[in-house]
Amino acid sequence: MPPKLQTTIALLTLAFALPASAQSCRSDLNGDGLVNGADLGIMLADWGYCAATITSVSPAQGGAQGGTVISITGTGLSTTTSVKIGGVACTNVTVLTPTLVRATTPPGPLGEASVAVTTNAGTTLASTPFTYVLQQVSSIVPNTGSYTGGTAITITGAYLAATTGVTIGGVPATNVVAVSATQVTAVTPAGSVGAVDVVITGTKGAVTVAGGFTYQPIIVPTWATLVEAMPDPAVVTDATLRAAITASGLAWRVRDTATQMEMLCVPAGTFVMGCTPSTLSGCRGDENPTHSVTLTQTFYLGRYEVTQSQWVAKMPTNPSNFQGQPDSASRPVEQVTWDTIQDYLSATGMRLPSEAEWEYACRAGTTTAFNNGSSDDATVGTIAWYSSNSGGQTHAVGSKAANSLGLYDMSGNVFEWVNDWYDGSYYSVSPSTNPLGPVSGSLRVLRGGSWNYDTSYVRLSFRGYLTPGYTYDHIGFRVARNP
Repeated sequence: MPPKLQTTIALLTLAFALPASAQSCRSDLNGDGLVNGADLGIMLADWGYCAATITSVSPAQGGAQGGTVISITGTGLSTTTSVKIGGVACTNVTVLTPTLVRATTPPGPLGEASVAVTTNAGTTLASTPFTYVLQQVSSIVPNTGSYTGGTAITITGAYLAATTGVTIGGVPATNVVAVSATQVTAVTPAGSVGAVDVVITGTKGAVTVAGGFTYQPIIVPTWATLVEAMPDPAVVTDATLRAAITASGLAWRVRDTATQMEMLCVPAGTFVMGCTPSTLSGCRGDENPTHSVTLTQTFYLGRYEVTQSQWVAKMPTNPSNFQGQPDSASRPVEQVTWDTIQDYLSATGMRLPSEAEWEYACRAGTTTAFNNGSSDDATVGTIAWYSSNSGGQTHAVGSKAANSLGLYDMSGNVFEWVNDWYDGSYYSVSPSTNPLGPVSGSLRVLRGGSWNYDTSYVRLSFRGYLTPGYTYDHIGFRVARNP
């Protein structure tokens, strides 16, 4: 029942229920000493709906593309028929209660715009305007990933703090976090191969990036079994390397089917090769000059040094000195010559990495003396078994921290043979693209330091060299393979 009708009935009831003296006092609206039709006319002359009031509009800003869901609070809103922003009608106008209306903003020009609510009593303007802002997305990194989903993406732009959801190709992403007004993180769902739209929604509306993410087929080499398609951000901590692995279209983590050896994808890229001194050690002459190197081919590299058990699975005898321990099978094979390793490579279809491939993979995006991002020799114990902490012996592979590609024991434990011939002046003439070392020589290169050498040898730019027939219990190897 309308409030004014209730008032009328109450007054009429009161007029006939009270004695004349009281009637005159309470119901004589025109003051003529009578309660009659003239007084009722006064009441009925003001019959109708009360004008609406607006106390708030929330949120007070939204994207210029429209789509912001706003809540209007006030009084007298039960008969709302339209809401306009800057004179343009909103959509999805819904009266929830007499004091709450919701609506979706239309597109509008940047800047302030009036908010008008029309009810049966007329049109009411809000005291504060709605502001159109340029909600936008400037980048999605990475913008490619496996069709299986699971790619962690970072969306950068403006006015993103109110983001509540992200869809990739129409499917909701998971782990959506509005980090700040300029950054949102999310994890992609599974999708179909090809470019799809990315839609970021929130209280300020929705922003669509047409073709903003491309689902790629993941290629698993014919010789491998898939372990994990996409790089794990907790393992491959360098975002640039993660993006490069994803862009390659190759599976990140695989297992060589024949040997069950775990291998990781090392993407193509460019780095500065050569001298990096530590706090205790300078560089040797053969580590100079530093020079830019580009590797154009993605390759796979053993996650660990080749172990004794992996060696004896393909070779007739175990040459290692450190046998007979409970963990010997998981220790690196040693006392292997460069020449003998060739038989193992032939039996497995593997190869040795080039010196440039080895240093690129070892650095994993770092430019410091050690692959933990430090040039301080005091930090080496976290990543390497070397003379000060090894106890005079090798240790099971993978028992120290990995580098930013997820590779273990690139520093310490045992030196690793690489494929190149050694020449102390080679860096002066080395090609800038895919260098393979001198075409001939009498010495082969060793990298990475070992359990019985100090931190100067563990520096990732250090170059060792020996005759290919040399054998010792601080020398082993790591395998590589083309996709």
